[in-house]
Amino acid sequence: MSVASAFVDDTSGPGRPVVLLVDDDEVNLMITSLSLRDRGFEVIEAAGGEQALDILVKTAVDIVVLDAVMPGLDGFATCVRLRAMPTREHLPVLMLTGLDDEASIRRAYEVGATDFFVKSPQWSLLEGRLRYLLRSSRTRHELVRSRARLARAQDLARMGSFDWHPLRDRWEGQLEFSDEVLRLLGMPPGARPTLKKVLRMVPRGERDLLLRRFKDMREHRSVLATDVVLVLDDGRRRVMHVEAEPDADAELAGDLQVYTGIVQDVTDRRTAEDKIRHLANYDMLTGLPNRRQLIWRAEKAIDYAARYGHLCALLLIDLDRFKVINDTLGHAAGDELLGEVAHRLRACVRHNDRVVEAAVDGGIRAHRTLESVGRLGGDEFVALLPEIAHEDDAQIVAQRILEALHPPIHVGQQECFVTASVGVALFPRDGKSVLDLLRNSDVAMYAAKEAGRNVAAVFSPNLSHRGKERLALESDLHKSLERDELVLFYQPKIEPGSVSMVGVEALMRWRRGNTLVPPGDFIPLAEESGLIIPMSEWALREATRQTRLWQEHLGRDVSIAVNLPTRLFSRPDLVGHIESCARANGVPLSLIQLEITETGLMKNIGSVLSAMQQLHEGGVKISVDDFGTGYSSLSYLTSLPISELKIDGSFVRKLGQSAQSNAVATAIVALAGSLDLTVVAEGVETIEQMQTLWRLGCRQMQGFLFSRALPADQLERWFEETLLARHAAWIGVAAPPESSHRSAAASRN
Repeated sequence: MSVASAFVDDTSGPGRPVVLLVDDDEVNLMITSLSLRDRGFEVIEAAGGEQALDILVKTAVDIVVLDAVMPGLDGFATCVRLRAMPTREHLPVLMLTGLDDEASIRRAYEVGATDFFVKSPQWSLLEGRLRYLLRSSRTRHELVRSRARLARAQDLARMGSFDWHPLRDRWEGQLEFSDEVLRLLGMPPGARPTLKKVLRMVPRGERDLLLRRFKDMREHRSVLATDVVLVLDDGRRRVMHVEAEPDADAELAGDLQVYTGIVQDVTDRRTAEDKIRHLANYDMLTGLPNRRQLIWRAEKAIDYAARYGHLCALLLIDLDRFKVINDTLGHAAGDELLGEVAHRLRACVRHNDRVVEAAVDGGIRAHRTLESVGRLGGDEFVALLPEIAHEDDAQIVAQRILEALHPPIHVGQQECFVTASVGVALFPRDGKSVLDLLRNSDVAMYAAKEAGRNVAAVFSPNLSHRGKERLALESDLHKSLERDELVLFYQPKIEPGSVSMVGVEALMRWRRGNTLVPPGDFIPLAEESGLIIPMSEWALREATRQTRLWQEHLGRDVSIAVNLPTRLFSRPDLVGHIESCARANGVPLSLIQLEITETGLMKNIGSVLSAMQQLHEGGVKISVDDFGTGYSSLSYLTSLPISELKIDGSFVRKLGQSAQSNAVATAIVALAGSLDLTVVAEGVETIEQMQTLWRLGCRQMQGFLFSRALPADQLERWFEETLLARHAAWIGVAAPPESSHRSAAASRN
């Protein structure tokens, strides 16, 4: 067994303790060695001090039994040199001597012997003394090891201990810090700082509170547990957790003024906790309070408003058309824009970051620190005004917000202009809870969007009623397909010269109960909710089905135009869906016409061009609706696979009244002719408009002059009673009779 083994191995265990026996008397050496071996020891023999030292250099032993009087290097000198050897300073040494004078015993202890034993044949006593020394050595090694572990643990935990012996009526007294605490305080080992010096390290604003806690601890003999901020001599700011309690042993001895405790550096933990708390309460992108923190602040603000009888306001801020910027410039640019918007909004209110789920103390007006602007999510922000005197105050802040967003924002070397719609709700008038205020400010915000955006609207019960109607409408719209409530109405496209129907445009209607909902009321909802996609797919199936029915009922092919949203042209399955509809109803693709608005086409031309080309190659005709209201490039028009342009009704209405409308209509007709495209005028309501268009060269028209949009069965009757019967006021007045044949032929071509 080595010296190191004594740390863990019990001498009473299965291992045999190793004894180095040193004696110059060969007889004594032999007898003592045999006696020790008989009693369970492993013995290494040495005949002198020099030999013993050589053995200790090479061999690990558990204890040394050393004869005091030897020629040459005696036991005393050997012990001195042994203690100077590395790792041998605590090796148990039992000095054997025949001398019984006190001087020899004293000298044995002075040179480092652990104990002495007077030579005698009482081997049991020697065995007992050796085992006692071995147990003591083991206990000492375990204590040293425990202390090392404790020191290591305290070092890892950045912790140390202290004892405080205050004077009975004064704060001064003896303060003893462990080396670990001194290291945490930036002081050298062995330093003896006074309590006054340590207290000077506490910031002045927190020092009085700490002294009060010390005083309570002494008066009530209680336990102290608190975090203390210290500013060290080198300027570092650290947070120390201090725990102290009365010393139980001192109390038993009658001293009631002794305290023991620990000091732990918890700066990193507190920093992590603060970071976690910040992440839980603040938006990572903008640094503003998040939904959780906003709701907490709003709840506190409502509590104070109810207590003191004043108003508080919630402003919901929604950016207008943010999705366009985000989709066009990318999410990184969108995030950059949101960061700048947050910075501007922050400047519009008295924003306070320090109020985080803590009591709002400090006076009757302390709740004003709750005022803030935060990010609710996406492009929605909320401004909380915890105290206002009148509704006008909230509107002033709302106007300030709109003005703050007016200057352009530069994002990714692109100048962007951002506006917002603001909805205002007041406590207690518009709600008694945060949920009520959020819901009603949302209703007001949508009213602001409907009013044209870039404005603020204050909630009113009337808006709530409209909001509920909108929600109910959207809910029913989701169920319209499964309830089979959608229908198609058809408006004919007429060639006045030949009095013929050259096609029809399918227009979607919604029979909601007994009410026919106008497209303007539900199409925008369908586009916002994404329902426009399945509704448009249904329209394609229904239109091709109706084409087949008219083949049977009217005995002729009728081309049906269906309006499709731009996003449907971007779907890879559009071509397959149209081919499937045509195949299922046995109609050629040439009888299917798709209409896309000019604005939608030019905005998404890259994503729709591929589908348009495939459809065109399959025989599907594509028409550009509302032409003249967008910003088409002539180079695009010459390369796009389109077959028809439709003059927007806004120009048709002003024909004969506005020179600009006449010029636009003339240009569109001329452009269509040069590109070999069919041109159709929409919204024709008077004979004068029809005649003007005819003179300009437009040969196909649709509008109330000819027929409103009708259900399929009514359109069949109109066809028979108006076109076949030649019974209408507009028939025969579009052009001289002799031109009718030529115009009809041109129309068919």
